[in-house]
Amino acid sequence: MKIIDIINSKRTISFEFFPPKKEEAESVLFDTISQLKKFDPDFVSVTYGAGGSTTEKTVEWIRRTRIDYGLEVMMHLTCIAATGEVIESVTSELDSIGVKNILALRGDIPQDMNPEDISREFEYASDLVKFLKKNGDYSIGVACYPEGHIQTRNIDKELEHLKLKQDLGADFAITQLFFVNDYYYRFLEKCEKAGITMPIIAGVMPITNISQVIRFTQMCGVEVPSAIISEMEGKGEDDMFSLGVDYAVKQCECLWKSGVRGLHFYTLNRSGATEEVLKRLF
Repeated sequence: MKIIDIINSKRTISFEFFPPKKEEAESVLFDTISQLKKFDPDFVSVTYGAGGSTTEKTVEWIRRTRIDYGLEVMMHLTCIAATGEVIESVTSELDSIGVKNILALRGDIPQDMNPEDISREFEYASDLVKFLKKNGDYSIGVACYPEGHIQTRNIDKELEHLKLKQDLGADFAITQLFFVNDYYYRFLEKCEKAGITMPIIAGVMPITNISQVIRFTQMCGVEVPSAIISEMEGKGEDDMFSLGVDYAVKQCECLWKSGVRGLHFYTLNRSGATEEVLKRLF
């Protein structure tokens, strides 16, 4: 089933997983999927290594998730440095297992790739959206950034890019994780004024330790409330976990009451925090 059809019929709950770097971590991934399956997610997504570095394994994990666990799956597909032939090869694999949902992303260039070997066929996510729309029958999702992309920090540019992706065929968007709901609400208002009408799902993640806080502020440029940072400082692992879950529950409650079209949980391939949040939400 196409994700856009699900979104148009109900408010959604979904989970995101990433490719394990080590073979032994695969069991953790599928243990997490097993644990979270009981919450009957509307769909799940699987991320994709830089420059398509995990293509073969990602497709296999998607196959297992769809066939063995009966879940609707969306594949993250990055296009930077890719060619049309490479993209068609991946989508052909997805077609063979009945997956018609793709999150179209620009992605990052692998550090070990020679710049002279990089294809310029797809420079932006909008190029991939256009290609997918022309060459297949997919429900196409895209990423968006309520606080601005870390490379530009320019909301007007973000809106311009998002509107282009919508006009080229994107069905829905999922936000980068955020911890301050006001950024999301203001972003929705700006999207409406810019003519962006596709559903925008909120990306959320419980903070379970202080090192995560530091890492996310550096990597993503998202604001983490000083109050939660202060509360977690000096606390043990269990207390930090509890504080993070409490904060996520309140955040999700407010989003749900506001009428959010969906909640997309970044799980980090661990079920504990997301499971606790969902138990208390529903």
